[in-house]
Parts: sequence; structure tokens; C-alpha cells
Amino acid sequence: MDGVKNYLIDMDGVLLWGSKLIPGAADFVHKLQDKGIPFLIFTNNSLYTPRDLQMRLAYMGLNVSADSIFTSALATVQFLHSQRPGGSAFVIGESGLTTALHDVGYILTSQEPEYVVIGETTTYSFERLALATRLINGGARFIATNPDVMGPGEGGIVPATGAVAALVRAATGVQPYFVGKPNPLMMRMALRKLNAHSEESAMIGDRMDTDIVAGTESGLRTILVLSGVTKREQVERFPYRPTWILDSIADVEI
Repeated sequence: MDGVKNYLIDMDGVLLWGSKLIPGAADFVHKLQDKGIPFLIFTNNSLYTPRDLQMRLAYMGLNVSADSIFTSALATVQFLHSQRPGGSAFVIGESGLTTALHDVGYILTSQEPEYVVIGETTTYSFERLALATRLINGGARFIATNPDVMGPGEGGIVPATGAVAALVRAATGVQPYFVGKPNPLMMRMALRKLNAHSEESAMIGDRMDTDIVAGTESGLRTILVLSGVTKREQVERFPYRPTWILDSIADVEI
């Protein structure tokens, strides 16, 4: 990994699987900390605040600062703040998204909001989806934290942001703007946060269709680990390739 001075690390499938750390994950991150190598832990899931995720990882045995965690909710809020500072939004989402919006001075309202923002939530209601549809038809701009259509949940796979956004898109005819991976915008935000250059950075991920394409389009070197979604035999189906393919994060040499 010569020349790699910064790491962007996907969370699910790279550092953990469900509620357990992947073997070698804690050792790798703690080695980065010991060597003073800048890194950010990535997740497209907008449910939780970085503090929530920090405590979740600590419980599993991985100790990182909340500032080392970068979610699609944070990226979405940074984007909105850059577009319309102090704006207003109607939100379908949880504390990871609403807290970040409050932190930058956004007003959460159903009265003529400038944006409708959809993120992960476990409490979808027909009433709020219908209201989101009416607000978008009335002129509100449509934003979604990420395009993932499914994700892990209690008991198995559950619908994620992309699936719910597709419902509202079908009802309104309006395509949402997705901020999270694979949008390279999220990668560029992370690089700015680290004060890092793409040529000296690497993305470690487990999915060719989100992590690796986002890293590739952002000019980063990419490391596909086979501990998550994408399997080795699937790599050749894609028109782009990772820089390296490794069994797990335990095999990444720094």
C-alpha cells in the first residue's frame, strides 16, 4: 500500500458484520491510531449519530472518537447547509439525521419546507409518506441520504432509504438527489475533513457498486475486502476494478 497516507473505511461488511466485529478490524484501526494515520469510518446508514455509533463500536471492542465517524446523514446536512444555509426541511428519518440538521440551524417543519429529506427510519407511516408526496408536488426539493434499497435489520433484510425514496418518486414523478455513496460528493467531503488528497488516500469497502465505484470516481485507490457483500467471482462483472482485492481488513498492510 505504498503512498497511501489516509484511509476511508466502510463500516458494515468491513469492520463489523451485524453486531460483531470482523476479526482483525479492531487491530487494524488501532494500528492506524498508533501510527497517527488519518482515517474516517464510513456508513451510508443515517439512523444514528456519530456518538451513537462510537458507543456501539466501543461495546464491540473498537475504540474511536465520534469525530472519526462520517455518516450519509452528516454528508447530506453538509450539502444542504452549503446550498441553503439556515433552511427548512420536512424529514422522514431518525436522530442521526434530525440532530445533524438541528446542529446547522435547520428548521424541521411541514409548513412549506424548502426540502423533503428521506433517510433510514424504523417508523415509516403512510401519513408522513403522503405528506412528503404533497410537499414535493407543491415545490419542495427532494433529497435522500443514500440510494440503498435494503439493509440489515432485526430478523433479516429490511427496506432502506432507496426503497422508500422510490415509493415517493413513483408518486411524484420527481427523482431524489442521493448524497451518500456511491455519490463521490460524500468522498470529497471526507477528504476535506481529513485535509487529505485523493492521490494519497484509499477507500476500503466490501461492495463494488457503492464503495469501490465511489472511490474510483473520486480518484482514490480502492481496496475490496471479501468479508461483506461482493464475492470474488462477482468482481469481473463490473466495468471497473479495485486496486487491490483482499480477504479481509486484517490483510491490509500499513
